[in-house]
Amino acid sequence: MLFRKNVAKFCAYCVHAGQADNGQMLCRKKGFVNSDSKCWRFRYDPLKRTPSRYQAKDFSQFDDRDFSL
Repeated sequence: MLFRKNVAKFCAYCVHAGQADNGQMLCRKKGFVNSDSKCWRFRYDPLKRTPSRYQAKDFSQFDDRDFSL
């Protein structure tokens, strides 16, 4: 999911933008912009994305007999 083709084009994921403070990004091309804004110069940087946490499976419905041979 981190390297998928259709990524939301936000400045927070762009190569040209860096984190400034509280929701603001410092873009090399446009200056200070909001992190959810976008422009036509967007280039995706996969290292700026934080992957979602893996959800642990719920095995509470099973008992020990289900896991024995």
